[in-house]
Amino acid sequence: MQKIVETDQHVVDEVERTKWKTTLLTLAKDWRLYVLLIPMLAFLICFKYLPITGILTGFKWGNDNDTLYNSQWCGLYWANQIIAGNQYALMFWRAFRNTFVNSMYGLLFGFPIPIFLALLFSEIKCQGYRSVLQVAAYLPHFVSTVVVATIITLWCEGEVQTSGGIIYRVFKTFGWMKTDSGSTITTTALNQPKFFRPIYQVSGIWEGAGYGSIVYFAAIIAISPTSYEAARIDGATKIQQIRYVTLPGMAPTLTIMLIMRIGQILNIGYEKIILMVGDKQDAWETADVVSTFVYRMTGRAAIEGSNQNPMPQVGIVADLFNSIIAMCLVLGANAISRRVSSTSLF
Repeated sequence: MQKIVETDQHVVDEVERTKWKTTLLTLAKDWRLYVLLIPMLAFLICFKYLPITGILTGFKWGNDNDTLYNSQWCGLYWANQIIAGNQYALMFWRAFRNTFVNSMYGLLFGFPIPIFLALLFSEIKCQGYRSVLQVAAYLPHFVSTVVVATIITLWCEGEVQTSGGIIYRVFKTFGWMKTDSGSTITTTALNQPKFFRPIYQVSGIWEGAGYGSIVYFAAIIAISPTSYEAARIDGATKIQQIRYVTLPGMAPTLTIMLIMRIGQILNIGYEKIILMVGDKQDAWETADVVSTFVYRMTGRAAIEGSNQNPMPQVGIVADLFNSIIAMCLVLGANAISRRVSSTSLF
């Protein structure tokens, strides 16, 4: 028995030595490729992992004269302030609600449109015509956010005695813009909370739908043409070919993109919102999201008035809470996808 145990241990040791030897030989053989990874690893460490230490600020008192490491711990005090406190809880939950609502609208209306565009592009047989349409659909993605926000602002602004922008004129024609007939002050549709979400969603779809269709178009052209030929022989119409051939062939790509989109539900950038809304106080009722709340609390901007005291700890804890919820959404969506189908991120 002892001899058998010694033999087994010898085999294990030999396997371990062979494993490390194989690893070292692979590194020596492809050392140039691993050298190319060094800049990427340095970028990840410097800009993705080292800043994580700043999260500790959300669990400390953080006086002005204290540094990150010598300030005193306060536990979950700041987390309690944003969840159940009186001063910051209302602002945070308003921002969290707006983030979730705007993201769900984007998922409901913005996710299917790139798929429809990809299906339309795949049905265009003229290569030149399709290329022109694809380039025209991709271009808005490369327009600067500042330019897009400026265009939207100009379209939404107008005066009672002048025509104003196209969105302002449409809203005024249907009687949605309530203004004083004797006023000459410039008004904007963005100043009314009920208009912000539709304008934000439509502009977001215009910016990203064309560029987002690239992935789905690549999934469509990867489907074997013989599948379509077999469907046509069986008498399938174009709609039936899309339903029984194209969509099932795109299913793995659709699943992965949906999981990734769910992970971005609570991640709305503050740049476009701040550029569109600016100092329009009324619009922040529906425009304020977690990223703008964090931006304001960290002292970078006083969006809702100069008398508001910035509190970095509140912003850090709010962003951490938002990230934890987003991570849970990704894990849950991935687990559901792995259970109901054979496709998942991990």
